[in-house]
Amino acid sequence: MSLLLAGLFDGLTSFVGGIDFVLIFQLLSLALVVLAGPAVVVVLALRGGDL
Repeated sequence: MSLLLAGLFDGLTSFVGGIDFVLIFQLLSLALVVLAGPAVVVVLALRGGDL
């Protein structure tokens, strides 16, 4: 049983270690910047154009 858990843990750590967190952070940052423009337009439209 412990051998099975050890194998599962090794598989999990290799999966987590294989994730490129820098790439995920960069894509998340890009998405936030891209969505900020339309969000400002929507807020301005809802407020009647007044900041």
